[in-house]
Amino acid sequence: MKAILMAALACGVSTAALAEATPGGHFVLNWDQDQDGAVSLDEAKAKRDDLFTTFDADEDGFLSPEEYAAFDKMRAADQEAMRAEMGEMGGGMGMGQGMGMGQGMGQGMSMGQGMPEEGGMMRGFNDGDGDGRVSREEFTSRTADWFAMMDRDGNGQVTVDDFGR
Repeated sequence: MKAILMAALACGVSTAALAEATPGGHFVLNWDQDQDGAVSLDEAKAKRDDLFTTFDADEDGFLSPEEYAAFDKMRAADQEAMRAEMGEMGGGMGMGQGMGMGQGMGQGMSMGQGMPEEGGMMRGFNDGDGDGRVSREEFTSRTADWFAMMDRDGNGQVTVDDFGR
């Protein structure tokens, strides 16, 4: 990791770009509201609530299948941009495995070699009653479960170190 840091600095790569090239760096960069290098459960709750508000276009308190499809599309574009950025930096870092949209065996439940931050955003994970719509309550109440999947060392915060475990 030290060699990667030195090489990135020598090439004039910004700290943000380096963070994005580190497994989990993209997530931490976008979810760490106080910029302390770790995402707390409170930060995750606030961000998920904001995301729900953003994609609840008709403001009815539910993400309809169409609204969730827009959410999925945004996440896919974000993941693609992250992969492209990592490719430009030469940071393949094994990103080919587990980068799908959760349609495999675990159906987005992060049950295999995947990205837990993505699994917790999947409709199947959040639609608790299985009615095809996700209420704000369903979406926000799953935050602690999702956070626990990512907090692999159990210290109450998610850092890039949790993504290498």
